[in-house]
Amino acid sequence: MDYRQPSERKSMHARIVQELGMQIVSGRVKPDEKLPAEALLCEEYAVSRPVLREATRVLVAKGLVYSRPRVGTVVKPRREWHMLDPDVLHWLMQSSPQNEFFALLTSVRSIIEPAVAALAAQHATEEEVASIREAYERMENAPTPEALLQPDLDFHSRIADATHNDLLANLCNMLSLALREALKHSNRRPNLHELALPRHKAILTAIENHDALGARHATLVQLDDARNALDVVLGQESGVV
Repeated sequence: MDYRQPSERKSMHARIVQELGMQIVSGRVKPDEKLPAEALLCEEYAVSRPVLREATRVLVAKGLVYSRPRVGTVVKPRREWHMLDPDVLHWLMQSSPQNEFFALLTSVRSIIEPAVAALAAQHATEEEVASIREAYERMENAPTPEALLQPDLDFHSRIADATHNDLLANLCNMLSLALREALKHSNRRPNLHELALPRHKAILTAIENHDALGARHATLVQLDDARNALDVVLGQESGVV
């Protein structure tokens, strides 16, 4: 599925959550502004008040709004949104210019992933190193950019698991949707294998050698290459030479 197209929803409740969520995340309804009155939304969607209120509760749980009697439903400040909630992240990807969203993601990755690789180099068991190596070998043998995607994701997720830090591993897992979309783009770069694989191999080698500093440095180099790959691909897609 193309993440920039709204996902197909099966229920009216889910449709209301998606459409109101997109209006908020895209900025069509701004922080401190109220959503339309209950009666108007019930009429617009042809639903009962209980159905609308259940949809509102979902938006409250995602940190997007608060609801008060005699006040209505009000959009919360952006800093209070649950950005790593899968739906909120999906809406953010849909509503943001690609170059802006991927720059934001790469900045976050540059903070998290070097530390993750360093911890994996310190704590990975022999079985975990073998699992990371197996993902890398599948990357090497992938015949197409599409075939490379899952091994690439597995490579990064197995490194996160090898930290033995559940909070970090969970954080990386929550970013996996965004990472998948970034890799779909960056993996379309010409000469992909020649450019990307040696940098992933350097991370693997450092983890195999339990070299935390080397793993941190190799990850920074790989992320710099990923940033360049996105610049190339997005530039080609927009017609910029």
